[in-house]
Amino acid sequence: MTRADLRRQLRARRLALSPAERARHARAMARHLIHHPLFSAARRIAVYLPDRGEADPGPLVRAARAAGKDLYLPVLAPLHPRLLWFVAWEPHTPLIPNRFGIPEPPVRRRRCLPARHLDLVITPLVGFDRRGNRLGMGGGFYDTTFRHLNRHRHWRRPHLVGMAYAFQEVTALPHASWDVPLHAVVTEQGLITCRPHPELNTKDCPCPTG
Repeated sequence: MTRADLRRQLRARRLALSPAERARHARAMARHLIHHPLFSAARRIAVYLPDRGEADPGPLVRAARAAGKDLYLPVLAPLHPRLLWFVAWEPHTPLIPNRFGIPEPPVRRRRCLPARHLDLVITPLVGFDRRGNRLGMGGGFYDTTFRHLNRHRHWRRPHLVGMAYAFQEVTALPHASWDVPLHAVVTEQGLITCRPHPELNTKDCPCPTG
């Protein structure tokens, strides 16, 4: 099966979920992550606004706000076709559609936070495997934005955590040299650690890891 075929299949399964199922799974994902050191240790967290059936980080957003964490949304960099900037997101922040029709805060460079200054990034995805390979929409935005994680192994920020439904897991995805692997994926069934990181202690986490 090609990557395009896999995208179509998994996106169709996402869209087939009922609103009640999406909401139930979103609450379960938030419960699994807010009890994990990845979340509790993070001060600056980037999230996303769900589009086309993507897992909804809404319950996680509410928990982060209640815990006093700083939230950021990705915005398309004006002068780079595949780069994301991150803008502070507060309840009153206005949102406008970008060129893909996805709402994002107005770009003001002085309010943008460099990607490497984030602690935790919650990413959408279409498919994933347990090595941290991520199947996205094919634009390469996250790989371009976080390529420093591949170049500088000693720099561990931010941690990249995919948010997905359990059925989006596949046995193996092809990996290219420019792909930036995920540190973990949270689904409604638990949190999966994709590759070892000595600073992440999961022994007390109630969620299953892999």
